[in-house]
Amino acid sequence: MTKSIGVFCASSSKINKIYFDEAEKFGKILAENNLICYTGAGNSGLMNAVQDGVLQNDGQCFGVIPQFMVDINWCHQGLSGVIVVETMMERKAILREKSDAVVFLAGGIGTLDEFFEILTLKQLGIFCKPIIILNTNNYYDELLKLLDKTITENFMLEEHRKMWQVVNSAEEILPAIAAAPDWQNENIKFALLE
Repeated sequence: MTKSIGVFCASSSKINKIYFDEAEKFGKILAENNLICYTGAGNSGLMNAVQDGVLQNDGQCFGVIPQFMVDINWCHQGLSGVIVVETMMERKAILREKSDAVVFLAGGIGTLDEFFEILTLKQLGIFCKPIIILNTNNYYDELLKLLDKTITENFMLEEHRKMWQVVNSAEEILPAIAAAPDWQNENIKFALLE
């Protein structure tokens, strides 16, 4: 049963308003469905919008953030709770551990790093939870084409398409999590292409 959702997304505040609207809407959806939100605890960009969407609708939102980001005042001050860690690696590990599913909104290289790390762990059967990509404004179209190419060029198997689901609106995220194909740790066998 899904009780908590990890959200990975941009910290940039200079992006199109359409991304902010969708992020805040998703936060509201999480609150309305009594789902605990886990984020990177930042106080800007889409991360801030998701968190505010949760908190302004009486939801619970917890953050995980490295001390060096706290030291430069990057931490959201109104969260339900904050876990302060030393490294980015610890931050990512705790977010994975606390989340029953993860959702990727639009983001930069930090978000892409988190996405590919989690996708790799899922391929290896280490992380078996749903991975949802919110493709607002067709942001991830090129990434999805690249993932498709890794399969058509035999760098991954067709079965690996089941590792992630893509939606175009915040309203589609929770149904996509519920409908995500089961993924087991023995799926590591798919990682060996023969």
